[in-house]
Amino acid sequence: MTIREKVLVVEDEKSISHFICTILNSNGYETMQARTGEEALSMISSHCPDLIILDLGLPDMDGLDVLSSLRSWSSLPVVVVSARSHEHDKVNALDLGADDYLTKPFGTDELLARVRTAIRHTRTSSGNDEIAQKGTYTVGDLTIDYNKHQVLVRGENAHLTLSEFRIVALLGKYAGKVLTYDFIIKELWGPRASGDNQILRVNMANIRRKVEKNPAEPEYLFTEVGVGYRLAEGD
Repeated sequence: MTIREKVLVVEDEKSISHFICTILNSNGYETMQARTGEEALSMISSHCPDLIILDLGLPDMDGLDVLSSLRSWSSLPVVVVSARSHEHDKVNALDLGADDYLTKPFGTDELLARVRTAIRHTRTSSGNDEIAQKGTYTVGDLTIDYNKHQVLVRGENAHLTLSEFRIVALLGKYAGKVLTYDFIIKELWGPRASGDNQILRVNMANIRRKVEKNPAEPEYLFTEVGVGYRLAEGD
């Protein structure tokens, strides 16, 4: 018997909640619904879902407060689905520990892809396992060799600088997950580093020129505008 992943949909608008649950149910997931933040936190404790889809505009509390409370004791994957499209809302959610942020309206395929990635990233940590076992991370024709401090494209050294390699190496450890500009800067240049992300943008532009066939249409290194960067996740 196949075990179905349980998804808790936290959304107070019945039509949207029903729409999301219908998509998930028809694609092999088991769904539960919560209309408020308090109900969601109670159900998380009692029903142990595999993933949470979380709206931010709940009637009793802000969804970010639900996320903050959850992150104080659990690393359960959370995909935020919200009508709030301002970049600071996305950054706040990701900094608080959301695995992804999807802006309404959204497509069925995109929702399913984000759910699959969030569950896979948290449950199997495929990228981290590969890095731990082989010292490499591979997606498509791109390989990060952590032992040799090299990035290879179709088997050829891309000749990244040390700073460029460190950026790609960090993204590889969290492949499939959006890392905010601030997180990357603090991780690579320390907590006292300037929040100015211009140096990061310059490095990323140079990296794309070296590893992407067409930097304007990247296959590996994606930008979440105003938020951060994400490295494609392997199969």
